[in-house]
Amino acid sequence: MEKLKKYVSVKDEDHFYHQGAVELLIFNFLLILTILTIWLFKNHRFRFLHETGGAMLYGLVMGLIIRYVTKSSDVESGTVYECEKLKSGPSTLLINITNQVYEYQYKREISHHNVNGHQGNAMLQKMTFDPSIFFNILLPPIIFHAGYSLKKRHFFRNLGSILAYAFLGTAISCIVIGLIMYGFVKAMVHIGQLKQWEFHFTDCLFFGSLMSATDPVTVLAIFHELNVDTDLYTLLFGESVLNDAVAIVLTHSISIYSPKENPNAFDAAAFFQSVGNFLGIFAGSFAMGSSYAVVTALLTKFTKLCEFPMLETGLFFLLSWSAFLSAEAAGLTGIVAVLFCGVTQAHYTYNNLSPDSKMRTKQLFEFMNFLAENVIFCYMGLALFTFQNHIFNPLFIFGALVAVFVARASNIYPLSFLLNLGRKQKIPRNFQHMMMFSGLRGAIAFALAIRDTDSQPKQMVFTTALLIVLFTVCVFGGGTTPMLTWLHIRVGVDPDEDLKAKAASQSASDLDKNTTKAESAWLFRIWYGFDHKYLKPLLTHTGPPLTSTLPEWCNPVARLLTSPSAYGDQLKDDDTVYIINNDELTENCESSAHTPVPAQDSTGCIQATGKEDIQEGDLGLGGYKLQLQHTAGQPQKNSLA
Repeated sequence: MEKLKKYVSVKDEDHFYHQGAVELLIFNFLLILTILTIWLFKNHRFRFLHETGGAMLYGLVMGLIIRYVTKSSDVESGTVYECEKLKSGPSTLLINITNQVYEYQYKREISHHNVNGHQGNAMLQKMTFDPSIFFNILLPPIIFHAGYSLKKRHFFRNLGSILAYAFLGTAISCIVIGLIMYGFVKAMVHIGQLKQWEFHFTDCLFFGSLMSATDPVTVLAIFHELNVDTDLYTLLFGESVLNDAVAIVLTHSISIYSPKENPNAFDAAAFFQSVGNFLGIFAGSFAMGSSYAVVTALLTKFTKLCEFPMLETGLFFLLSWSAFLSAEAAGLTGIVAVLFCGVTQAHYTYNNLSPDSKMRTKQLFEFMNFLAENVIFCYMGLALFTFQNHIFNPLFIFGALVAVFVARASNIYPLSFLLNLGRKQKIPRNFQHMMMFSGLRGAIAFALAIRDTDSQPKQMVFTTALLIVLFTVCVFGGGTTPMLTWLHIRVGVDPDEDLKAKAASQSASDLDKNTTKAESAWLFRIWYGFDHKYLKPLLTHTGPPLTSTLPEWCNPVARLLTSPSAYGDQLKDDDTVYIINNDELTENCESSAHTPVPAQDSTGCIQATGKEDIQEGDLGLGGYKLQLQHTAGQPQKNSLA
């Protein structure tokens, strides 16, 4: 008998690993199909369905096949046994079956409508990912790549507007969605579709916060391919990058908001505790991510790691990932940490890397972003059929669709009106309409929803979020090109030429240079001055020497910390204005006519005089585009644009 049990156990274990291999093989084939489809779409310039939409459709088809072709091997599947003595669901249950005690772990609550033979289907269970895989493995490279590939020149020119859309806009969307959904929940309680205690106002706000996370990856990819107006691209990209981080922290803060008495009543103490928690987590995550980037910059500056590009790239990758893991371990938000780690790495560390490491890190994170995004979208399609506890409520789904569109309109149009009161270059109405249209939901909303599916209301939230993601990606993503034509938005715009033209027209209209200074973002002029005088010389090989910017009594330390190559850089009188208008660390180098001559820094490593412009989202499907841009008297510097 003992041998038989051991044999069955080994057989079950082998079967488990066999199913794991089948699961990976399925995803492998889905990704192969997606890549071939991307090539086909790019080859035929087909833009009505983006690659993410194609990945979702392939996932849908595969999920349909798996659900209705595979069967459960357990004859007891779907059978419900009554346990009248149990008053609640314990986390661990010990069951005595014919004098043999077995241990069972709690997974989730199951609706009576979902009790069927599919519950014991091991294949469907294997195809349902652990939510930790999304947050710890798939999301970090996507968010890091967004920060590492940020076009800083255009981003900082529109920073005030981007911050308004990302912070105020996300809060407005969360509140509007929460209020509308609370009305629909009350209607569902009234007609008997929900019980009064199942869905509170805080649950509606929680749904609002996760649905406020926009992910216009489809739209942005088409924008990049068509070279849409730079300001529109920057506003939409910047909003989506910061919006994801804000939505994640906001979701966490709402989840811990717990009024002491009535869950539907406003509790001032609990509210301010949640606000403080939001600010503390965001600031702590920002500090954690930036600190790891500073450590990486110092290591790459004061060591000769650049002589070994493979070690340099490995250290860069591991320290960047450590920012995410450290933030999560400290109870902060790893997504916010890894985002600002990416931005800081691009601003400082990138300058210290060898040419090989610059190329490798850009290509590595671009490839990881591409692969992770497509795995997530494939899984979204699969989850519609493989997740076994969906709760489809037509009234809740309809209310969510209405709430999402009303919230997006309440975010974009009022904020654009207020921003235009202070902006010299107004946000035109066609830009506002396009931003309203581009409020797609994607990976972040899906990952936040799947994180908790224990109870039936949370399962209903997950099902609704998944359907909204499918709808917005396929319908609005596919309608991007016609909408650009209908709204008469410029395409085929060269970002650098566009920036030069705007700078020229601005300098022509501003006869007084002091006027230009006064109209610049004073806060960021101060930051750029501080950054150029102190942080760049400390963390990179560029900038003026610290001996010329620090007090004389600091000279011994300043000489120690300053790279010899920095002594050739001197801060000009108007350098802060120059930086604001040109962002010296994101100058493009054009070498179609000339080949740049490498320069050797103090560590003996060859530094490239230009930057290789690996186009965002290109993955080698297009050619490299190298540009050279100089300003008289200003040394060339390298950075990730």
